[in-house]
Amino acid sequence: MTTLVFLLEEPSAKDLLEGLLPALLPLDEITVRYLVFEGKRDLESKMARRLRSWRAPDSRFVVLRDQDAGDCKRVKARLQELADQGDRPEALIRVACRELESWILGDWEAVGEAYDRPNLRRQKDKARYRNPDELSNPAHELRKFIPDYRKRDGARRLGKLLHPDRNTSPSFKVFCQGVRRVCGTEANRPGQE
Repeated sequence: MTTLVFLLEEPSAKDLLEGLLPALLPLDEITVRYLVFEGKRDLESKMARRLRSWRAPDSRFVVLRDQDAGDCKRVKARLQELADQGDRPEALIRVACRELESWILGDWEAVGEAYDRPNLRRQKDKARYRNPDELSNPAHELRKFIPDYRKRDGARRLGKLLHPDRNTSPSFKVFCQGVRRVCGTEANRPGQE
């Protein structure tokens, strides 16, 4: 059985993925493991050593980090350098442009459903939100509509509701496609048509 290992900069990424992955992958055929770090510095300082020490056979790796204010290409190049140092050059490196909330703002239908505010669905038609990866502070934008939004609670609520085919975040789509490719399941899963 394939083991898919996620290296994540924060717990909210794990919370979101636990809800999302059942819609992306045949989890009866894939074992998922999460290595959650305490921020991007912790991830980057320990990543190569963790990759190098992983011994389970038939393991595949996905590294996910927020872009935040950094240059996306530089962030990705640095993570690839660390994967190379960890003897895992094949690791899939993905950067959430700017942060996980960009992925959430890419699916207003999911936001409306998660917070029982169906009128929020109309936000998807506004030019400002057509490409949420371009927003400088997606969490701030989300709090305009949901003032009590909290990162982990939001990730738990929304992970299972995010839909790759309707999501307008390019980095979310690229992440989903990459995870499917790494696992050899590029075709859509049921409910994701």
